[in-house]
Amino acid sequence: MKNIKLNIFVLIFIFFFSSITFSSAKISSNFINEISIQTSSILTSNEPRELKIDKLIKIAEEAVDINGIGSYTLGKHRKVLSDDQKKQYQKIFRNYFLKSFSNKLVEYEEAKIVVVDEDVKNEKYTIVKSKLVATSSRPEISVDWRVYTKDPKKPLIRDLIIEGLSLARTQKEEFNSIITNNDGNINALLNVLREFNNK
Repeated sequence: MKNIKLNIFVLIFIFFFSSITFSSAKISSNFINEISIQTSSILTSNEPRELKIDKLIKIAEEAVDINGIGSYTLGKHRKVLSDDQKKQYQKIFRNYFLKSFSNKLVEYEEAKIVVVDEDVKNEKYTIVKSKLVATSSRPEISVDWRVYTKDPKKPLIRDLIIEGLSLARTQKEEFNSIITNNDGNINALLNVLREFNNK
């Protein structure tokens, strides 16, 4: 009798976990597909560059966990900041991220992304594997999306891994270098970000 109960429990557990895994993968893949279609539509349109940038920024504000990325890229240095400094940093970083993201992406007039696979790490994270389709001017590029799925109704992008290179990790290393080279002064980083934002 105990074995029967144990087997039933195991089956229920496996079914439940499988449902979560499938659901997370499907939600994440559909989410990235939708974002890719919207972005491609903007980039291939004949609209003015500034209008394209405005639309790309709106997508990023909805689809990307900018605060989460900002916190991650600050690394160990966030532990020594006051609440006011953290708020100041998040505001400056948000403007920096949106400007940097939109200005780089708008240059890709031919951008078609195809989802090829997904890897569910747990109920909170899924890696969606995709490729930026090759064109006459560039080769095919692999793009992995780290999608945060804690809230299934509101998945968010936490990182992009392009040809194996994590953009969030690269940004974290760059920020750490700026702060470290200025004797741990966070204001040095804030000044660099402000300067970029004001260009």
